[in-house]
Order: sequence, then C-alpha cells, then structure tokens
Amino acid sequence: MDIAVKDLGICNYNIALSKQEFTREKLIKKTGKDTLILLEHNHIYTLGKNANRDNILNNDCEIIQTDRGGDVTYHGPGQLVGYPIINLKRIGLGVKSYVDHIESLLIAVLHDHNIDAHTKKGKPGVWIDDKKIGSIGIRVSHGVTTHGFSLNVNTDMNYFSNIISCGIDDVSMTSMEKELGTELFIDDIKQSIIWHFNRLFNIQ
Repeated sequence: MDIAVKDLGICNYNIALSKQEFTREKLIKKTGKDTLILLEHNHIYTLGKNANRDNILNNDCEIIQTDRGGDVTYHGPGQLVGYPIINLKRIGLGVKSYVDHIESLLIAVLHDHNIDAHTKKGKPGVWIDDKKIGSIGIRVSHGVTTHGFSLNVNTDMNYFSNIISCGIDDVSMTSMEKELGTELFIDDIKQSIIWHFNRLFNIQ
C-alpha cells in the first residue's frame, strides 16, 4: 500500500477543503500521492451541490455550500471525517464500487468495536437498524475523488436535531458512544480506519 495518511486533528472546514484541492491537483498532474486525510471539524453544516437548504431547520452554527454529492449534514468534534483523495482510474474502480468500498470500510471499523452495521438499498451510508451512523458524500473529477465520509464516534447528537440529515425525512442519527454507552478514543478509530482502508483499496 502506497498511500499517504494525513491527520489534521480538529481542522477548519475551509482549510481542509484547500488541502483536498491541493492534493487532488497534484494527483491529476501525476506529481502527488493517493492520500487519506483524517480529521474532526469545528461545528458546521455543509450542503451538497443539489441540497435543499430548507433541510436546515434551525441554524445554530456555520453553513457552507460544497460541490460534493448528497444533501445537508453536520460535522463537529467527536465525529471522525475521512477525505480519501485517490485516483480511481488507476486502481480500476468506478464510482459505485468506490462508494461500496467506503461503506464496507465503515462497517468493518464498527465491527471491530462490536457494533453490527449494514447498508440500505438506495440510501448511501451505514446504518444500525433504522439509525444512521455513517454518511458519505463525494465528488469525482478527472477520475480523482474528493470529500468522503463521516463516522459518528463521540458526536454531540443534538446538532442533528436542527437538520433533516441527508435529506431523509424522519431519519434517526446515532453514534458509537450512544450505541456502546461509553466514550471511545478517536485515535483508536483512526487506526482501524487506516488498517481497513489499506486492506480494501490495496493501492500500490
């Protein structure tokens, strides 16, 4: 596996976006490496390019319009966000297969912590029964991915009550802390994500 991993800790959304774009441009020009960026954001709501702004019911933190797919979601401390910047053409993956890989990654990480998760047909992301715990919103340009996934670890779930998450009416969000009844170490989750990312993508 020849992928760079960058841990940005708690990072401003626009700074993280700039790092994604810089890494993507280098990959397109064949001067950079496939990269997995891991971080937590400050409290923020982000909108996908075709999102319905009415899905923000009560604005209690910053809102940013993005060029990713998907609708509205929340990011904040305690939620682990991953931005894989990889060349799909080079590893022979289509967009659907890529999303399938990300879902498999999150399910495997949750399984490592004794949480049984699954996918739902027509609803990207990862679920525990009817509760959503992991979200996916990506963009692919020139065969290179940006944006990515979020996994609720020790997330303050109150922020989700102000939005219709992912544009899905009556969706219930959950976290690893909520499911297990105990706070988890974010660094442990990061290591699990890195290990399964290497296994599933096997980028050479």
